[in-house]
Amino acid sequence: MKSLELLVERIILSSRWILVAFYLGLVAALAVYAVSFGYKFLKVAGNVFNYGEAEMILAMLGLIDAALVASLIVMVMISGYENFVSRFDEADDEVSFLGKLDAGSLKIKVASSIVAISSIHLLQVFLNVNQFTDGKIMWLTLMHLAFVVSAVMLGFLEKLMAKPKTADKPEREI
Repeated sequence: MKSLELLVERIILSSRWILVAFYLGLVAALAVYAVSFGYKFLKVAGNVFNYGEAEMILAMLGLIDAALVASLIVMVMISGYENFVSRFDEADDEVSFLGKLDAGSLKIKVASSIVAISSIHLLQVFLNVNQFTDGKIMWLTLMHLAFVVSAVMLGFLEKLMAKPKTADKPEREI
């Protein structure tokens, strides 16, 4: 019976390596996204003298948005691998945040990135306000506020969980 238990435990612990397929998929997605970014950049660079100020701002916001999404993918890949699969052996000096992102802080960073990405999209909508109905702008704003509230609540809950536990009863004086 003990050997069956050990076998089950080994299978469960070894199953974490299946996550590597997801992280490699994210690497491939990041590469495809980099090609897409390059295409967007060349399109912006080719039209830099044809764009007005508002169009240039929108183009730059699109590039910033792409950089934030790419950063989010990298953060999830590295932190997920480090937290759930295996520690990086040689990269500790190269990447300063390795080993510092636990699941809670990763959630906060992901939520913050989502808020930043949502902010950029909402700013793009506001710069093109005449192309959207009031109802759509209202819903986009409410969705953004939901992201903001969620990120704040995640941060608050993480702070609560990180507080050192104090004794329930005060110590008696002698």
